[in-house]
Amino acid sequence: MINKEIIQTLTEEWLQGNEYFLVDINFAADDRIVIEIDHADGVWIEDCAALSRFLQERLGEELGEYELEVGSAGLGQPFKVAQQYMNHIGDTLEVLQADGKKVQGVLKTVDAPSFTITVQEKQKIEGKKRPVLVDVDKTYQMDEIKYAKYVLAFK
Repeated sequence: MINKEIIQTLTEEWLQGNEYFLVDINFAADDRIVIEIDHADGVWIEDCAALSRFLQERLGEELGEYELEVGSAGLGQPFKVAQQYMNHIGDTLEVLQADGKKVQGVLKTVDAPSFTITVQEKQKIEGKKRPVLVDVDKTYQMDEIKYAKYVLAFK
């Protein structure tokens, strides 16, 4: 019987020696096994196809009626693993806090399971009539937020 652990073991075997990393494995209700991988420089379709062929060769008949789908975690999708945060240090993230408030800031550091972003906030500065925008570091625990994701910027 095929299960998530078998798929994960085989996927990680293929990923060794590559700069890809596993993001997620999902058994969909319609008999699909969806495997998400990622890479610091993006995911190439040829590599998705190679991983798919590798898994099909290794699993053979055990794959049965399942349809195998290998793809990218998707740019702009919420992060699922710490390596995704690492790949985006210096980029702008959107964080949906547990209280439902969204903040945007530049990812400064990652020390799994936490990360720090620099946000701009208005603060009253002594001697100034009006509040001034200042950089403030905010640290979050990855498992205590609803999501964090890369913000696509078109310039």
